[in-house]
This record gives sequence, structure tokens and C-alpha cells, in this order.
Amino acid sequence: MTRRLNPRWFPDYSERSVVDKYMGELDCRGISRRQFLALASCSAVASATAASLGIPGVAVADESGKIAHLIMTQRLEYCVNADAGAHEAARALGISIASVDGQLDSERQLDEFQQQTAAGVKGVLLHAPGGGSIKRIAQLANENRVYLDNTWGTLPWFTPFEAGDYYTLYAVPEEFSAHRAVTEEVCKAVVERFGGGDLVGVTGVEGNSTDLIRSRGRDDAIKNAPGARLVGQLPGKWNREDSQKAMEALIARYPKTVGVIAQNDDVADGCIAALRAAGIRSGSDVFVSGADGTTHGAEAIKQGTLLATSANVPAYMGGLLTTRLYDVLHGWKPRAAERLMSWRSVTMTKSNVDSYIARYVKNADVAPFDYPKLSKILHPNDWDPQAELFPMDIDLEWGGIPKPAGWTYPAAYVKSRESGEAKAVQEEYASHYKIKFFDPSPLKRT
Repeated sequence: MTRRLNPRWFPDYSERSVVDKYMGELDCRGISRRQFLALASCSAVASATAASLGIPGVAVADESGKIAHLIMTQRLEYCVNADAGAHEAARALGISIASVDGQLDSERQLDEFQQQTAAGVKGVLLHAPGGGSIKRIAQLANENRVYLDNTWGTLPWFTPFEAGDYYTLYAVPEEFSAHRAVTEEVCKAVVERFGGGDLVGVTGVEGNSTDLIRSRGRDDAIKNAPGARLVGQLPGKWNREDSQKAMEALIARYPKTVGVIAQNDDVADGCIAALRAAGIRSGSDVFVSGADGTTHGAEAIKQGTLLATSANVPAYMGGLLTTRLYDVLHGWKPRAAERLMSWRSVTMTKSNVDSYIARYVKNADVAPFDYPKLSKILHPNDWDPQAELFPMDIDLEWGGIPKPAGWTYPAAYVKSRESGEAKAVQEEYASHYKIKFFDPSPLKRT
């Protein structure tokens, strides 16, 4: 039950000794006495008082400054859709955001992080192409007191707990089950149409953590599909152009191919283009699946050229991570189980694509999410994750990837799971999940 604050409980913040006492006890990293008093609006005083009374999840933090979105690459439709969600969320929350193209280069993103920090940003949403720079970026985030959240590409087995308090969140869709599900759709179609046959895979960037887990989900589905077999794969590097070249090579090597498992929707688009150029009909001669649920992916399903994709909704990623930065910058403090999170994708086929297109593609400028309701600061009682969001299981996320020598499970992660906190967080988020992923936008006028 939510505890309500009575103003009579508030300490006297006009007294220097009181200010010093609570600054010592509360989460006031980076806050001077002058800044503390400047923040002592009604809401800030309430937050400080709540924390001093032992009410969890409340702290005092620096609310100033803008945030930055370090994009993996603007060549991918997924990234463009996700950035649009980040900007929509920022506008709805009343904060400013700058976007920077990382061009699939981890070292470039490291430089961009340093540039943005020097420019005075207080929070960074990172969409890394891989784990090459994440440790250094996380170290710099703590040194400069800049909040960081990251998605997709990372260093397996490196968590926010090893990095420090300013690495507030690593969040991705739960990809093993999602990619297994779309692969099952291809296997089912291939068996029904042809009685079985050869499948090929066009992957992402080799060694990328998301690429590895999607391949594991794909392989798990195929081994349980009698008659379907994976005969070869080549990297498509997450983009249309490289994927088209990879698919052309696979067609030449495996002319009896009847199914293609593409590692995302941009990859699938390139595969479909290669099939078309070879006179092969996607959706009839060959069945293709993707991942992510981009605008073009949904349209391809509607047209019948793409069989299925796992709709994790790119705009949701942008909105979720932007809102997390907003909340921690305004004093909210996540529990351990809230620093590693996943959300559930929906398998999208012709059966449900119309609902997706109405909400996320042809939505007449109606925002797909009630972004302020993602915020626990703005909606402390009626916040809504607006997706099935839950604590991440790192053994599922990175299982099959060797652990670094001497690596042990972070104490905070172990305690969260053994104490029941992770389960309680999962149940709490499930109880707040009211606005469903494939329902109409909550902002659509009825």
C-alpha cells in the first residue's frame, strides 16, 4: 500500500544542520547544499522526506540538463523508429534530447559519449552495436555522474552492478523465445506447403549478443521441427544491403531453399529483395521471417512477402529508456531487479498485423504510448509499463556464451533473486500492466 506524506512530517530544511544531516543520509550524489535547497520544491521536499522515513524508491537527484540518444546506426529502420519513440517520450515528459549516429562503431560511440558529457548532458540512452566500449562508457558515466541506460548490444555477463550506480538499466526484449516463435512459423509453413525442406539463416553482426541469442532461439525451434533443416547461414550485419548480398550467395549455394530466418526486419527486407531479383516469390516459393516489428516489416506482412516477425515495437524501446532516465534524474531509485529488465515481444503474422499497423504505423500522429504513464515519478500509483516487462534472467539471456575467467554472479543480482525481490517486481509490473501491447493506442479517441 502506498504511504502518503503529511507535510507536518517534513524536516525544517531552513536549518543548515538539517540539510547536512539529510544530504549525508539520502542519495544526493552530485548535489551541493545550494542545489539541494534549490531542489526543495514541494515535490523534492516530499521525496527527501519519504526517503528519510524509509519509503523505498525515492531519492534526491539533479534534475537539470538534457539527455542524449547514442544511436547504433541511422541506416536501420529499427533505429529510426526507436529514436522517434525516444523523442516522442522526451516531448511528453518535457525534457530535451539530442540524437547522435554511432555508425555501427563502438569506438565512435565512446567518443560521442565523451562529447555529450562535455556538453553537459545528464543522461545517455545507449544503443550499442556491441560490447566493445560499454565498460569504458559505464566507467565514464560514474566518474562524470551521468546516468546511463543501454539496450541490445552489450558485453555478455557484464551487468550494471559491476559498473556502478549510474548505469541504471540494461533492457532488451526476451529474444530466445521471440526468435524461436517466428522460426516455428516458418517451419510450420514449410512443412505444410512442401512437407519440409532446406532453411537458411541471414544473421546480424557476428559476435553481437543479440545475434547470438536469436540464433539460439532459431536453432532450438528447428531441431524440434521434423522435416525442416538449417543448411547454411551468412551475416547480414543488421542492414538491407549486406543482407541482400548474403542472400544472393545463399541462393547460389542452396538452390532448394524454402525458408529464410532473417535476424531482423531490415535483414528480411534485403533477403526478400534478393529473392525477387532471382525470380523467387517470397511468401509462396520461400517463406521468410524477421524480428523487431518495424514499420516496413509490418507492411511486408500485410503484403504477404514476410511471413512473421517478433514485434518488440522499436518505439517502446526508445520510450522506456528515455523514461528511465527521466525518473532517475528526478529522484527515483530502482531496485536491483529493475536494473536488468526484459519485455515480451508479440509474434506478428497476418492474423494480428492490422492491429499493429493501426497503432504503430498508420496512426494519424496519435502517439502509440501514454509516455508519462511509463514514469513512476509522474504516476507513482497508476504507472503502467504498457508491455509485459519483467526482471531479466541473465542465464537465459547469455546462456551458451562462455563466462569470463573468474566471473561470479553479482551479489545484488543473486540477493534480488534469492530474497524474492525479483519475483515480487515481476508480479508488481504484471499487476500494473493495463495498456496492452496490441490494443489501440491509449491516446486514441474512441
